[in-house]
Parts: sequence; C-alpha cells; structure tokens
Amino acid sequence: MKLSVVIPAHDEEQAIGATVEAVIDALEAAGIEHEVLVIDDASRDRTAAEVAKLAERRPTVRLAQTRFARHGFGLAVRTGLEHFDGDAVAIFMADGSDHAGDLVAYHRLLEQGLDCAFGSRFLPGARVTDYPWAKLVLNRVVNWSIRALFRHGYNDTTNAFKAYRREVIDSIQPLLSHHFNLTVEMPLKAIVRGHSYGIVPISWENRAWGQSKLRLQEMGSRYLFIVLYVFLEHHLSRGDYRRQGADRGGHARLGPSRPGALVEIGDRRS
Repeated sequence: MKLSVVIPAHDEEQAIGATVEAVIDALEAAGIEHEVLVIDDASRDRTAAEVAKLAERRPTVRLAQTRFARHGFGLAVRTGLEHFDGDAVAIFMADGSDHAGDLVAYHRLLEQGLDCAFGSRFLPGARVTDYPWAKLVLNRVVNWSIRALFRHGYNDTTNAFKAYRREVIDSIQPLLSHHFNLTVEMPLKAIVRGHSYGIVPISWENRAWGQSKLRLQEMGSRYLFIVLYVFLEHHLSRGDYRRQGADRGGHARLGPSRPGALVEIGDRRS
C-alpha cells in the first residue's frame, strides 16, 4: 500500500525541511512505499524554494501550489487530495508538531483492512509536549462535545493528523471547509458515511519555529457550522450518503463488525 503524505505549508521556511526529512526517514526505515506532497499555501517566504531544493535529492518529494484563488489550511489540503497518487493519504502538519513515526502505525492499521487511521493525543501511551494550557482546555471541551454529539467514542476529532484510504476520500466529497474546520469535516463524514476506523496513541510537540496559523477567535463559527452540517446529514439524509454495503458489516476480524465502529489498538511502543 503506497502512502501519500500531504503537508500543507504556509510560511514554514524554517520548519518544512526538517519535517519532510523526518517523514521520509521514518517511512523508508519501515519499508513503506510513499510520496510526500507539500502544498505551498501562498507562502510569502522561501517555503517553496526549500521544498524544491529538497526534491532535487529526495525523489519522493513533490511540490504543488494551492489551486484556489484564496489561501487557507483546508483549501491547501483539498488541493493535495486532488493530486496525491497513493492508495492512502495522511495529513501531516508542516510545523513538526506531529511525530513522523506515527505514520508507520497508521499504515499498519490501513494494511489490516481499516478504512481510516486516527490518532489520539489523549490515550494511554500518547505523549504531548508543551501544549498551551488555554488551548488544551478549549480542545478538551470541543472534543468532548463532538464525542457526545456523535457518540463515536473518539476523543481527538479536531486533530488534523489522520490517514484515509483513497476510497474514503472519494466518498466524503464534496468537502466544504476552507480552513482548519476541515480537520473535523473529514473524519466525521468518514464515520457517518459508514467507514471503519482504528485509533492509536500518538505524540505531539508544540512547534519550535514560527507561529501557529490557527486563530481560535476566527474558527468557532466555522467549526460549529461543519459539526452541525455533518450531524444533520447523519440524522436527516436517511442514509443517502452512506457508502454501499456499510450495513452489511465491515472488517469483523479486527473487532466490532459494523463499519464506523471504534477499534482501539494498544500502545505500539509496548
């Protein structure tokens, strides 16, 4: 299974080189066929130049520009989802906050037959370093609310770092989000449309360079819109958007047989 890693990048000149190198090193060490697709989201610095230079000596690296007239995290990811050529795709942050080794755990979940691989920074075995306390409190409130609303048993829905088989990306279209609310739209649509998923503990570390592009004061209404949109689809569409065959059972050998069911995988470090 070839894994594409889509990395949206806006003004990440200082971090992008180390991030891409770490991803390639982790996947090569595990023998995973891959590509790394960096989407330059209208950067005003040398982000694109750094990636282009890296691609000269790393043949699995590709660079693309956001195809939309405006820039935004969601639009950059959507560009990557239109251009990746793997059997599955993972969304990875350019700032180095995600741990490249966790891509290997995601790939193993997908190879076992699951449709989606989700990580949680709040399970036993996870490691979180230097998470700003105000953002942490808000994160837990938002994720608890989403978990209660959808009853999906997952406690880190808002985390961008996830992986999906190609057929999942096809089935969750059309994607609407322009900004970080895409991180909620994609997994919730995958779940309510009947795709199976597994969850592993992952590591997260606050960025060492630059500034976060997430502006919480701008995102509240956008997150709420997407959550309500998917909730209404789930309860009012009468299953029109649910994938064919979802009610017949999914990957029973991995745990609960119904697609969309939670399959928690133990700490891979043990």
